[in-house]
Amino acid sequence: MHRPARPVLVVIAHGSRDPRHAATVHALVERVRSQRPGLRVETGFLDFNVPSVHGVLESLAAEGVRDVVALPLLLTRAFHAKADIPAVLREAPARLRIRQTDVLGPSPLLLSALERRLYEAGLTPADKSSTGVVLASAGSSDPEAIAVIADIAREWWHTGWCAVRPAFASASLPRTEDAVAELRALGCERVAVAPYVLAPGFLPDRIARGAAGADVLADVLGPAPEVARVVVERYAEAAESLPVAVGA
Repeated sequence: MHRPARPVLVVIAHGSRDPRHAATVHALVERVRSQRPGLRVETGFLDFNVPSVHGVLESLAAEGVRDVVALPLLLTRAFHAKADIPAVLREAPARLRIRQTDVLGPSPLLLSALERRLYEAGLTPADKSSTGVVLASAGSSDPEAIAVIADIAREWWHTGWCAVRPAFASASLPRTEDAVAELRALGCERVAVAPYVLAPGFLPDRIARGAAGADVLADVLGPAPEVARVVVERYAEAAESLPVAVGA
């Protein structure tokens, strides 16, 4: 008797010319595999890196896979999640039943990951009330995505920081350096910059340059265990809504 086959998780990353990007994505996927032993996880890139999303889906269909959960490796719901990825998935082989998950954020687990990175960079929990934090994201022209970042900053501030201000590396204002200056003017004893990005690359590097006036610069979220847990949660939510194929 055959057991029901788990849907394959296909993690969809943006891709970058910066080799650190793909290396970080692969490290996160390995963390996901360690949290869900037995779950098949594949990685596809929208641009710059291989394998492409289309190539991964073609290979799965050729193997006889039926059910796929496609997870956008994105923190906010903007153009890539709303347009690019659905367009790629519509071109997938017809035999595949694909369910696209929600993006990763917002999630309390991501706030925990941000704090993990700040503490790894030198802060302690005792510093929290006297530290202002810049929540620095890549930026977007999508008003919904910008509003989400502002909401996350407000929520995070209420957990005990001196202040939290959003900042953006592109498309929107303020920039990281302007938010750092604002927190200085507010009188926070120290200022930290927390990149709300998943992997290194051009825009994260811009965030780092803007953090020159801060006391602490955290690392990108990368393969933090909390990020992997969000991936697993999004997969589970989507997999439950898929009819399960029976096969070997």
